[in-house]
Amino acid sequence: MKPYEQWQQMVESERQQPEHETFWNAYFEKETEAYREILTENTGKLSGTHAELSDRFSMSVAEFAGFIDGINTSLKKEVKLDKLGVDTPLKLDIDFEKLYFNMHKAKANWLYTLKEWEPILSEEKRKDIAKEYRASNIFVREAKVGRNDPCSCGSGKKHKVCCGKNA
Repeated sequence: MKPYEQWQQMVESERQQPEHETFWNAYFEKETEAYREILTENTGKLSGTHAELSDRFSMSVAEFAGFIDGINTSLKKEVKLDKLGVDTPLKLDIDFEKLYFNMHKAKANWLYTLKEWEPILSEEKRKDIAKEYRASNIFVREAKVGRNDPCSCGSGKKHKVCCGKNA
């Protein structure tokens, strides 16, 4: 079974609430330490086989497949998770701004509040990204053109007798 399939099986297995929380807390602890190391290095580049990188971050290959799944949309080139094997060579190139945005999107405050972000993104840049994230969740309804409003094409006629005639 491929590592990503193992990860999916681990995530989807039936557990009682205490075991569920224990599983996720243990994973989030490993994930946090991995991000601390990645941010401390400040290169945004990881390379090695899947097994080597999972060992480096003290994760099983299945857990590291889950980690890649989480970071995948923040990579400059995404990894094909279904093709991922233990000996698959990986070259992960992380876009830190995208990663910070995606951590907000995932509501992973334990990750986007790490002090290790400070040398990578300025406080102002982090605030801008957080603001951009919040703005991306706001739905703005476009104004409807009423039947008796002037037509948007600029003809000067009412919408109902111009562009809205056959609508």
